[in-house]
Amino acid sequence: MSDADRKSETPEENPINREVPEQTTAMAHGEGEPHHIEGGESVDEATGNYSQQYWLKNVYRGDSFPQLTVRAVLMGGILGSLMSISNLYTSIKLGWAFGVAITACVLSFVIWNSMRTVFPKLTPMTILENNCMQSTASAAGYSTGATIGTAFGAYLLITGNHVPWQILLPWTLVTALLGVFLAVPMKRQMINEEKLAFPSGIAAAETLKSLYGQSKEAVYQARSLVAALVVGVVVGFLAKAEYAWLKSSGFKLPELFPLSAKVGNIDISKFPAFGLEPSVLLIGAGMIVGMRVCATMLFGSLVLYFIVGPWILSIHEISGPEKLIRGWSIWGGTGVMVTSGLTAFALQWKTILKSFGGFGKGQSQSDLADEERIKSIEVPMKWLIIGVIPLTLAMVILEFVAFSINPLLGLFSVAVSAVLALVACRSTGETDITPIGPMGKLTQLSYAVLAPSNITTNLMAASVTSNIASSSADLLTDLKSGYLLGANARRQFVAQFIGVFFGTIAVIPAWYLMIPTKEALEKYNPPSTTMWMAVAEALSKGVTSLPETARYALVIGGVLGIVLALIDGFAPKKWKPYMPSAMGLGLSWIMAFNNSLAFFIGATIALIWSKLDKKSGELYIIPIASGAVAGEGLICALIAITDAVFALTTH
Repeated sequence: MSDADRKSETPEENPINREVPEQTTAMAHGEGEPHHIEGGESVDEATGNYSQQYWLKNVYRGDSFPQLTVRAVLMGGILGSLMSISNLYTSIKLGWAFGVAITACVLSFVIWNSMRTVFPKLTPMTILENNCMQSTASAAGYSTGATIGTAFGAYLLITGNHVPWQILLPWTLVTALLGVFLAVPMKRQMINEEKLAFPSGIAAAETLKSLYGQSKEAVYQARSLVAALVVGVVVGFLAKAEYAWLKSSGFKLPELFPLSAKVGNIDISKFPAFGLEPSVLLIGAGMIVGMRVCATMLFGSLVLYFIVGPWILSIHEISGPEKLIRGWSIWGGTGVMVTSGLTAFALQWKTILKSFGGFGKGQSQSDLADEERIKSIEVPMKWLIIGVIPLTLAMVILEFVAFSINPLLGLFSVAVSAVLALVACRSTGETDITPIGPMGKLTQLSYAVLAPSNITTNLMAASVTSNIASSSADLLTDLKSGYLLGANARRQFVAQFIGVFFGTIAVIPAWYLMIPTKEALEKYNPPSTTMWMAVAEALSKGVTSLPETARYALVIGGVLGIVLALIDGFAPKKWKPYMPSAMGLGLSWIMAFNNSLAFFIGATIALIWSKLDKKSGELYIIPIASGAVAGEGLICALIAITDAVFALTTH
């Protein structure tokens, strides 16, 4: 997983790019034994640690197998569009978006083979077609909605008005496409030459190899993911659908099983969502995120609800229990997450420095003939120029027309985005973490100086940076999968390019239908959206506008964030699983208690399962959790959309 305003606001443990790290080795399938080539260079099939000569002669098969086909793109576009809606829901509700590559690969494989039983004349989809489908699905499901629920959600909370779709649609499209084009010069350096890991790309490639190798384990994993997806759909429907026939049937699940507790004369059950939400999405997310983050979340939430919250209420700092999270604790949580994210980002200084060096060094070891053939496979640099110049111009015009952002400041936002996209791609390649949150905050801090007191410029410039960086890193992750499978990079690029259009067309109307008003968004108590709003307001209005105790919470949270990030950065590796998580602590003061409790239950299930049977845990935990998250997220989003459409048609 990866960072999530979408991955989460800190680059620590993130749900978007880390997809089953245990599956990133091909050794388990007998495909990762080291080989040797001329010159004694060791070759590891699992990571792509081989020369260009070896890759051309032994791995590349992009000219021999169908790859960029209509059916692959359509399958990826449809699956990615559905998952973009699911991710929009999870990014609003949880502050996370989840990687779609492995889920899309499994679903595509299952759906296509099921169709072949009905239509026997259909030919099997090749592994490279499915890889191309993966690129399209990832672009559609992950690259297009990065900041719709956060930056644009924060704009809605602050102003009470939506940004018109005539602005949001081209904004989303242009930023995602800029990310795609800006990744072009990074692919050959980071993947071909430096051979960076991009663990999620390896995981997706290994998943496809397993599926097409017809391994028993892969078949069981596919079945478990599909079954969990169905369970997620059913649970989400029973919990969220508001129909009279469902309520009268007795199958309707309550949205919350409330808990009762008191501290002195303070009734804790009056605080927001103090109870257990019957949600396999939340439990599945906890299974993915892991015990470290989830245990810290529960601890922080207990401190807030049982110690700090009652005290704040007793001194009349808030008007009522319902204001605890929305009106007060967000400042402490925001302080933790912003400073920890920026500190962790700064600790990656070696990675940052490497991002600006290396290009033009370590050129291919292949001969001239092989070099020419490689050039015909790779995306040509002229595509970068053809794409970036008009897209940059379009972005600057959009920023000026929509938000009156000075064209020079608009140009600066794209230039900064290009630099930070470079850092994001390297970070993803080395650690599988895309630090979108800290990058957005860096942009917000920059514009607090360049355009002081301008809250709109602050939010929208950060939106540009986050969208572009996440899109670039996502493209390289998919290109890593293709590199390992022997795909043609140009065709993958085209698939990713097309996927952006699928995702944009799906996610924009979904946003307006799911969130028709400011009040509809507030009902979700959206953690990352709230944090974007809090940072923008604090930078624009100044912290003196906050209540005194909220200022103390912000400072204390900021110090804690720095300390926790330093501990995480310098602690011995064996101790890190037992260290408190800055991300978990920050989220616990932004999310309601029900989220923290359900996350912890999911992490506990995964931990116990792994202890009892490590092998089956490695096989099934991530597929089951991913299916549950995707299924419930999708049905809940569709229910919200259906209700909105029904409300419009009845008025």
